[in-house]
Amino acid sequence: MNQLINEEKKKTAADVLSLIQNGDDIIVPLANGEPVVLLDTIEENAERWTGVRIHQMHALKERPYIHGKFGNHLRHVAYFLSGASRKAFLAGECELVPNHFHEVPRLMRETTKTSLILAAASPMDEHGYFSLGTNADYVASFIGKAPFFLEVNKNMPRTFGGNQIHISQIAGYIDVDYPLHEAKEPVITDIDRKIAANVVDRIPDSATLQVGIGAIPNAIIGFLDNHKNIGIHTELLTDGLVDLAEKGIVNGLDKFTHKGKIVGTFALGSKKLYDFLDENTGVEMLPVDYVNDPRVIGQEENMISINATTEIDFLGQCASETIAGRYYSSSGGQADFARGARFAKNGKGFICLHSTTRDGSISRIRPQLTIGSAVTTSKNDVDHIVTEYGVAALRGKSISQRTRELLAIAHPKFKEELEFEAKKFGLM
Repeated sequence: MNQLINEEKKKTAADVLSLIQNGDDIIVPLANGEPVVLLDTIEENAERWTGVRIHQMHALKERPYIHGKFGNHLRHVAYFLSGASRKAFLAGECELVPNHFHEVPRLMRETTKTSLILAAASPMDEHGYFSLGTNADYVASFIGKAPFFLEVNKNMPRTFGGNQIHISQIAGYIDVDYPLHEAKEPVITDIDRKIAANVVDRIPDSATLQVGIGAIPNAIIGFLDNHKNIGIHTELLTDGLVDLAEKGIVNGLDKFTHKGKIVGTFALGSKKLYDFLDENTGVEMLPVDYVNDPRVIGQEENMISINATTEIDFLGQCASETIAGRYYSSSGGQADFARGARFAKNGKGFICLHSTTRDGSISRIRPQLTIGSAVTTSKNDVDHIVTEYGVAALRGKSISQRTRELLAIAHPKFKEELEFEAKKFGLM
C-alpha cells in the first residue's frame, strides 16, 4: 500500500466538517455501521450549516439532532424507526420515509443529493481495502458513486462480499477504538416456542432461510438441530446462525445462488456473532438492493421466509410496523421476502404472531385492522399465518376461506366474538 496515499487520506474528525455544505444530504448506515465519533463532531458544529439532513435506517444512539434540537441546521430523516428515533418521530421532531428495504438505495439516489457517506469500517488490509464490516445495507450500493468518509474501528470485523472500499475511493478516514453495540437476546416464552414448533415442522431439509428479528425467529433457529443442508439468504445475520453453521447444519450446499455461502446485508448480535464474521469467507455481505430484491430471492427454489407481525385482519393484511395504530418501526424487508418467497418455485412465507396482546385482553387477529395501522405485507402477498394455535394457509384462498382459517388459529376466548364480527362485515 502506497504510504503517501495513506498519509493523505488519514484525517481528524474535524476534517469532515469542510466536506459538508448547506443543504447537503448525508447518508449513514444502520446499526453498527453508524460512525459515532463523526456524528458527535457534526452535532457539535451543527449551527455552521442550514438545511443539512442525515438519512439513516435504525439509528443506534439517541441524539439531539434526531429530536430536532438544531432546527433547520441539522435534521434526521429515518427510513426505519428504532428506540433512538421512535419518540422523536411520534413527537414530530424527525421525518420517516415509507419504503421497502430493497428500494432504499434507489430512493436515496432519486430523492437526495447523496452528498457524503459516513460509515464505520474495519481497518485497511495490505491491498488498501477497507470493509464495511457488519454492514453492506444501502450504503454499499454507493461505493464508487458518492464520496465516503470512514470511521475505522479495530473492533469492526472484516467481512467480504460487496462491502469492500479501496482507499482511493474515499475522501478520508479516522481511527477510533470503541466496542460494537451488542443486541440483547430476546426473551423466548412458551408461546414463542409453540409458534416456532408450528413453523419448523414445515421447513424441509435443504431449505434456504430468511429469518427476521425477535423472539419467535430466534426460537425457530433453536429448533433446527435435526435439519440438514440449510442455506441462509437473509437481510439480518444474528447469533443463532453461529451455532447452526458451526454444527454444519447451515452449509448452503443445496442453494441455487451463492452455493455454500451465508448471504446477508447487515449483522446485529453479540461479540460471538462479530467474532464469527471476522475474516470468514463463508459469509457474503451484499448490498440490500441485491439481497432483498424479490427477483433475486425467488431464484432460491426452496426459499422459506419467516417474519413477525403485530396484527392481521381477515383479508390477510399484516400490520407489522404499527402498534395500536401508532408507528413503531417501518416496513423493513418483510414485504421484500414475502414477495420473493412467492416467486420461488417451492417457496413458503410464514408470518408469526401471538394470538393476543401481552395481557390477553385483545385479539391480534381482527375483522379489520386498528385505525391508523399501516399494512406491511399485503393480502396478495401473504402466505402462512402462524400463532400458538396453529397455521393458517391463506395463499390462493377466498376471503371467506381465509376468515375460517384465521378463526381456527385465534385464541379460543375470542372466536365467538370474531365469528360474529366476520358475519357482520359480510366476510363469511
